[in-house]
Amino acid sequence: MTAPNAENQTTVDIQWGIDRACVAVNDEKINEWINQCSQVLQLAATEAEVAVRIVGEDEITELNQQYRDKESSTNVLSFDNGSMDESGRVLLGDIVICAPVVCEEAATQNKSVEEHFAHMLVHGLLHLNGFDHIGDEEAREMETLEIKIMKEIGFANPYQESVER
Repeated sequence: MTAPNAENQTTVDIQWGIDRACVAVNDEKINEWINQCSQVLQLAATEAEVAVRIVGEDEITELNQQYRDKESSTNVLSFDNGSMDESGRVLLGDIVICAPVVCEEAATQNKSVEEHFAHMLVHGLLHLNGFDHIGDEEAREMETLEIKIMKEIGFANPYQESVER
């Protein structure tokens, strides 16, 4: 699904590499969360596009091996494009989310799948916008922004200790 590029919206190309029933998140929510995050990041002033692909463990493991030299699955990967197309639209890049890993982590962290999935989208979009968490200072800055965005879109601090929700 590609969302219409209304004024102040990021175009979101959503691709399902697995059965949609495997995760309780729909295209409309994904589009909404990306656009809310874009507004906080002030991307709305620019026409931007991002691809979101939801995959299983085999595909994410293959990508993790190919691009990060890690032989395991992971929850989210981001692939920065950062270029512009001929119309001036910023092609931010791709966010790949592994639904089975996100579902497992959500259960372990006592969070809803929807909440954890939204966090992985926010996390991935921040990477596409130059944020990282390699050093302590960078990690603090990125986590602070993630907490702010998650609050803006209606979710709790994703870094709080797991509690009954």
